[in-house]
Formats: sequence, structure tokens, C-alpha cells
Amino acid sequence: MNGKIHIYTGNGKGKTTAALGLAFRAAAYGYKTYVGQFMKGQSYGELRMSKKLSWIDIEQFGDDTMIHVIHPPDNKNIDLAKNGVSKSRDAMFSDEYQIIVLDEILIAEYFNLIDIKDIISLIEEKPEHIEMILTGRYANEELYGYVDLVTEMKEIKHYYQQELLAREGIEK
Repeated sequence: MNGKIHIYTGNGKGKTTAALGLAFRAAAYGYKTYVGQFMKGQSYGELRMSKKLSWIDIEQFGDDTMIHVIHPPDNKNIDLAKNGVSKSRDAMFSDEYQIIVLDEILIAEYFNLIDIKDIISLIEEKPEHIEMILTGRYANEELYGYVDLVTEMKEIKHYYQQELLAREGIEK
């Protein structure tokens, strides 16, 4: 396989879902996926499901609190994100995976948990056979020149606007 590099970004819902959908499809052809989830430490459905499946491994590199502009990241979150870069690199070179998903890495860069140079380094070091997917809001457009596909999820209407919380099995 001649692996490509995808970015799924934007304020709309579906970035992680699209990446996991690609992993699901790839599994039908015998490909194994590694997902490094940046800024996520909560129990999401995909994390629970991955424990039941042999073709997907998920590691989380965040604590169980939300980072927001009014709650800037602390050293703990920075260390978790840097560990995520290192572990994702290890997975990429392990010869165990054909798909590498760097979930929410784009917003981790936006919140200064990691440097854009770390992302570019992962992209440049990617073995030819690896398919790499980077997700998250606020993608740094500097990355567009390094990747093969950029998809922006645009929010038109969302039930969060009516203050509906994330629902188990749908958003988390």
C-alpha cells in the first residue's frame, strides 16, 4: 500500500468518526489501526469498543478535563501530549500497524500542547506503507502542503446549539 496523509478538520461533527470509519473499512482488508487520542482522557465508546477488537488499538494522551481558552493547558497536559507524539512515533515504526490515526492532534497544536514541528516530523518520518490520519479543529494551514487530502467538516446546524450534552454511543 502506498500510504497517504489525511487531515479531517473544521468545526463540524464527524472528524474522529470519519477516521474510525476508515479504520473499520481497512480492517476488512486485514489492516490494523493505531489511534493516539490527544487531549482525550475520558471514557469514549471507541475506547471501550477497541478493547473487544483485535484490529484497533487506542491510547489516550490527555486527562479527564476539557482544555479551553479560558482554562489553558498545564504542564501535565503538555507532558501527556508530548508522550503521545513519542508513542505514536513508536507505533508508526512498530511494523504492527498500517493505519495511524492522530486524533485531535491538530487542536493539541492549536492549544500549544505540542509544536507544529512535532507534527511535521511525524509526517516526514512516516513510512511509505502507512496511511496517516490527523484530526482536530483549527488545523494549521501550514500542514496542508505536507498532506494528500484535507477535508473540512463544516457545522451548518448542530443540536449542541440547543445545549444538548454529548450522548453515550453517539458523541462519546
